[in-house]
Amino acid sequence: MDTATDEQRFTRLYRQHYAAVAAYVRRRISPDQVVDVVSEVFLVAWRRFETMPGNAELPWLYGVARHTLSSTYRSDERRLSLVQALAAQPRQTVGDHADSVVESAALAAALDSLSETDQEALRLTVWEGLSATQAAKALECSVASFHVRLHRARKRLRFNLEAASADVSSRFSVLHRDAAVRNGSRGDA
Repeated sequence: MDTATDEQRFTRLYRQHYAAVAAYVRRRISPDQVVDVVSEVFLVAWRRFETMPGNAELPWLYGVARHTLSSTYRSDERRLSLVQALAAQPRQTVGDHADSVVESAALAAALDSLSETDQEALRLTVWEGLSATQAAKALECSVASFHVRLHRARKRLRFNLEAASADVSSRFSVLHRDAAVRNGSRGDA
């Protein structure tokens, strides 16, 4: 393959048939997509230049354009379907995640402050999803004893959670106030 000769032949092909291919494409697709589709047609022509029939270049280019348009139509249909599917989804507003951070920090602090026995009773039922009977077997105690442990663990967790929430909230409010003061002092400088 003689590159200089191929480039010259391709340049001649491009100049000779660009307007016809662009007109063919323009009649079949939106104006904002014409340049992209025609570019793709000539990219395929360059890649397959050796196999292009010498006596039927324009019909061959139209065939490439038809396949390229079909691909573009399919892409547009997929994109439209996706847009419609997304539009049909219920809109969700996302609130400030600081509240959930405070709640998570408070819950973690409250859980950490419990005894290992209380933590395990809560973990078996909440995290592992075990029934009272199954959790009692795991802890090797009676079901009645497990119910008592779980009741007490929940009661202690509620108490510790209230205390931890107040503590975490006060720490976050101090951090928030300090950040506001720092930001305000920067603006005065």
